[in-house]
Amino acid sequence: MILATLKGIGKQLLRVKVVDCNADDTHFARCLSTFDLVALGVGSTLGAGVYVLAGAVARNSSGPAIVLSFFIAALASVLAGLCYAEFGARVPKTGSAYLYSYVTVGELWAFITGWNLILSYVIGTSSVARAWSATFDELIGRHIEEFCRYYMTMNAPGVLAEYPDIFAVFIIITLTGLLAFGVKESALVNKVFTCINVAVLVFVIISGLVKGDLKNWRLNPDEILNATTNSSHNQTEFLPSTSLGEGGFMPFGWTGVLSGAATCFYAFIGFDCIATTGEEVRNPQRAIPVGIVASLLICFVAYFGVSAALTVMMPYYLLDKNSPLPVAFKYVGWEGATYAVAVGSLCALSTSLLGSMFPMPRVIWAMADDGLLFKSLAKISPRTKTPLTATITSGFVAALMAFLFDLKDLVDLMSIGTLLAYSLVAACVLVLRYQPEQPIAAYEMASTQDEPELADSYIAEMLPQPEECFTIKNLLSPPNVQPSHQSGTVVNICTCVIGILACVVSILAVQEEMATWCVSLLCVFVVVSLALIFIVWRQPQSQAKLAFKVPLLPFLPITSLFINVYLMMQLDKGTWMRFAIWMAIGFLIYFTYGIRNSAEAVLNRSDAYAPACTIKGEPMATEKDAFLHSTEGATGDDNEE
Repeated sequence: MILATLKGIGKQLLRVKVVDCNADDTHFARCLSTFDLVALGVGSTLGAGVYVLAGAVARNSSGPAIVLSFFIAALASVLAGLCYAEFGARVPKTGSAYLYSYVTVGELWAFITGWNLILSYVIGTSSVARAWSATFDELIGRHIEEFCRYYMTMNAPGVLAEYPDIFAVFIIITLTGLLAFGVKESALVNKVFTCINVAVLVFVIISGLVKGDLKNWRLNPDEILNATTNSSHNQTEFLPSTSLGEGGFMPFGWTGVLSGAATCFYAFIGFDCIATTGEEVRNPQRAIPVGIVASLLICFVAYFGVSAALTVMMPYYLLDKNSPLPVAFKYVGWEGATYAVAVGSLCALSTSLLGSMFPMPRVIWAMADDGLLFKSLAKISPRTKTPLTATITSGFVAALMAFLFDLKDLVDLMSIGTLLAYSLVAACVLVLRYQPEQPIAAYEMASTQDEPELADSYIAEMLPQPEECFTIKNLLSPPNVQPSHQSGTVVNICTCVIGILACVVSILAVQEEMATWCVSLLCVFVVVSLALIFIVWRQPQSQAKLAFKVPLLPFLPITSLFINVYLMMQLDKGTWMRFAIWMAIGFLIYFTYGIRNSAEAVLNRSDAYAPACTIKGEPMATEKDAFLHSTEGATGDDNEE
């Protein structure tokens, strides 16, 4: 009795989403182009960090080798981007990582992912709005801060900000109105600000080529210290306040390069907002993968170029950690260029803010439409075709947080939500590609299969497959050329164990001082992980063709999984405590409301998993099954003809 009850609860927590994957069936206005998605991804990712991050990392961690740090960080980000791109090609629906988790690993994991994405977007919106307000206030002489401090001081240190940021609230309300007005108008504003930002960065890169000196990449610390000590010229303001390292291109060695890469990885966060546009973009199966990959490539070129220009214009040890570009232009005698940098910085903050606010109501809407959050949040405006209630609600919450809180201690929570989403999407790609195809064609997913490939795939699936029994030989050399139930189960189990090992290995790896037993244990876990990866690699993959597929399975998704988990484990204990509090609130909502009111629960109660609708008179299977047999129905029709 107890086992049956636990089994029933487990099925409820791990039930997958049932949804029609017809690309033409949407609640939203399908009006965005591929260029709109690229601009959205670049604007969201290439925020104000490009104007600040390069100086801090080059001075403290990497030196001129910051270009290598950005290259390594870009490679790690591309791994996550490729996983998102495949899911964008698989399912053109709103929900991003929340939906991808729901259709693959079940409802509980989907709720955890969506709940943390909401937190990430809210904190991101509020913190960027306060940064926008502070940057603008700096340009006009800090009049806003002086007014708020004088008339509206809040005496609650450690809890509230020193003063409420009225201008940040005004910014959020303005953009909330823009998003509620229509997605096409929002995309137009985003494109304008993104183009201005990119133009300013191109100017910075060209300036570095014109005014830069490659000698700054070959500095000798001894010569610098001797020149500083013996020179009669007043160089007090340019005395290095940090260690110069060993000089040259990599003054802090590969350790500094890798440390800088871990910091630079966060500069590429933001492209996932593209995945929430599945029901608002034309030809999403092609546009979403192209948008994600292109935006990451553009962002890498921008980060690489700006960091290279910065370090050739000015010695790395003189870079300002807070305002590196204005100080660098002052150093080379181009003080007037600081105005262009200020304009670019405000445009970057604007696009970054829009990039945080755009996906937030769409994730809320997707969860509310599925019944995991309150149904009142799932209202779509019939005129603008936008999630009106979710947009206004999320804007109000973000404005309230920007008004009351400083948010510096909460910014790391953004990282947990995003990295958790990256990890689950990587695991979901791994699971889906090794699952057996089903005999019922309930869905017709958009794909790019040619007719000969369709026929070959269909014939291969109709041929009788050898019977499987679980042996070591079959585990390492499966007899079937197509995924089977056994091979799919093997991959599921291996993926779960690899996820657990990734957590354990990351916890051990982030320790500053490791004992001998700790190193030995780490080596054992790494060997076990490699063995499991080899087993997964030996299993047959699904041959279904998509507009985009992650290459080099299973190595790329698993590498992405380990990188994301490692970065999560680097966060401090205070951040994990706040994460636990936020998850406790989320579980309270889920177990008191979501688990009973989810669309899947209602479907199960109605009639033994009766489908919500049919396609060509056939009942719909689960979304997970639909991904795996996207073209069988089309093949059958062709054969009949």
